[in-house]
Amino acid sequence: MSRDAFQDATGMVNKVSRGHTHFRRNRLLSGMQPSVFALIAALALSSCQTNDTFFILPETPAVSEQTVDALTRNDPNAAMGAREHPRILETYGGQYRDPQVEKLVARVAGALTAVSENPRQTYRITILNSPSINAFALPGGYLYVTRGLLALATDASEIAAVLSHEMAHVTANHGIERQRREEAEAISNEVISEVLPGNPEVDQIAARGKMRLAAFSRQQELEADAIGIRMLAEAGYDPYAASRFLRSMAAYAQYETASAEDGSLDFLSSHPNTPRRIELAAQQASLYANVGSSEIGRDYFLSGIDGLLYGSNPDQGYIRDRDFYHPKLQIAFQVPPGFSMSDKANAVVATGPGDVAIRFDGVKANGRRDLADYMRSGWVTGLVDGSVETTTVNGMPAATATAIAGEWIFDVTVIRDGAEIYRLLTAAPRGSGTVQNVAASVRSSFHKLSPSEVANLKPLRIRIVTVQPGDTVASIAAQMMGTNRKLALFQVLNAITPGATLSVGDKVKIVSQ
Repeated sequence: MSRDAFQDATGMVNKVSRGHTHFRRNRLLSGMQPSVFALIAALALSSCQTNDTFFILPETPAVSEQTVDALTRNDPNAAMGAREHPRILETYGGQYRDPQVEKLVARVAGALTAVSENPRQTYRITILNSPSINAFALPGGYLYVTRGLLALATDASEIAAVLSHEMAHVTANHGIERQRREEAEAISNEVISEVLPGNPEVDQIAARGKMRLAAFSRQQELEADAIGIRMLAEAGYDPYAASRFLRSMAAYAQYETASAEDGSLDFLSSHPNTPRRIELAAQQASLYANVGSSEIGRDYFLSGIDGLLYGSNPDQGYIRDRDFYHPKLQIAFQVPPGFSMSDKANAVVATGPGDVAIRFDGVKANGRRDLADYMRSGWVTGLVDGSVETTTVNGMPAATATAIAGEWIFDVTVIRDGAEIYRLLTAAPRGSGTVQNVAASVRSSFHKLSPSEVANLKPLRIRIVTVQPGDTVASIAAQMMGTNRKLALFQVLNAITPGATLSVGDKVKIVSQ
């Protein structure tokens, strides 16, 4: 289903009460969003401690108090980053703690700090416990990289490319400049709205303001690319690592959307056009092609990420091909063949043929016993009169209903298990005739996990294997777990182009338990 189609459906079906909260860290979900399909509309990945943060201190002459707090005590930018830091941790599942991985990232960051444009800048680096491919910076030297991004990279120079890019944002004060631009645009729009109330030109002026901000952001990204590539070269890393990793991110975006009709889905959409950005990065790297050494750092990088957690956090459940398992909640369900499932921030979503989509989430029961009354309590917009029916799903009390909003029809199922209410929503274009069959298939698969099933569930991790005589791309890819597109994911994670072969002794990444 295209993003525009989902955007049309967003907000039309579901009005969720703010009082309904769900359990994220130790369970599945955090606060509910204003629309139950809001996250389906945002299937794209985003763009670009202290016990949960490790620090990179600047190389400065000895001072009486060489600590992070001392160096940043009077820095207003650092104060701004400190205010946002807890929110970032909450949004991205907290910090990923692994001394081996932290040592790897610190090694790379330390080399970059020595060639920073601001040698007195202190950096606080946090590895976020998120499977998304993301890295970003906050004012004051707060840098973040997700474990999902570490899993996608193929060597240390690519991680260096990411970190140097984010360091460049900090040294160039891009975050501060963007905030000023946004505030200026907001004030301008407010004044125009007061001067020209009800005038259709107001929306056009606001749209132009958004375009100016987008262009400004793109320019910041290109500037950070240029600064970051220079830092790469001066730190002794391969300057072409930036363009290589941009290709890997583009390949991953294509992998994520291969089953979707919307070819524009691109988690770099808030950045410059990816092919052009790759080209510009390669051109910039060519300026440093013959300057000093060009370290790749593949061996120590692969050693550092061996065992890295891959995919969903264990506390948030596991996706295994078409199955979703949540060992803590002791529940599971399966989506039909042809559907691709992913774990988003507040839900599990799946998309499949015929523009059909499925969303699973949950709320606290809060004493509610009558599921039919809950279905009619106002959180579903477009509920069809007389469609609510009570039933059971594998021994658990349940209710079903139909909703129609705009061009969409929805099958809504709620299932109560103790203090929790789980919700399965299936959406399809009106007249497709598939929504009932798909919903019935998912609903009938929803069940409680047995103790033996729970015991057998283990998280997926990145494992490093060495190519042996007789091994091929296909034979090693067949060892991959957690996906029904083993070959495609294996090629993306190892930056292997179609038709390429492996050599005996090569080290490659697979996803396994």
